[in-house]
Amino acid sequence: MLKIIFLLFCLLSLNAGANVLLAKADMAAGKALHEKNCIACHASSYGSDGSAIYTRENRKVNTSKGLIAQVRACNTNLGLKWFEDEELNVAAYLNQTYYKFDH
Repeated sequence: MLKIIFLLFCLLSLNAGANVLLAKADMAAGKALHEKNCIACHASSYGSDGSAIYTRENRKVNTSKGLIAQVRACNTNLGLKWFEDEELNVAAYLNQTYYKFDH
């Protein structure tokens, strides 16, 4: 039982750390990177402006930590070569605009 409590505490701590990172990010820079690099791909998959990827009922991202991981995966898979602060900027913009995870 103590192991389960410890693991839950660790998971909550990791997500809290992600929230702090998002709170310190530059959302205007994140918005610009998102508009330049993300919208066209998402629009081709989800139609319109592509925002349905963030608001769909069965979305994969459910935590701020998961959001950062997903932005990092897109960065890697698409070869965008963003630095970590740029990933965080995009994640913060997406969080503010669509996800609304607490910071």
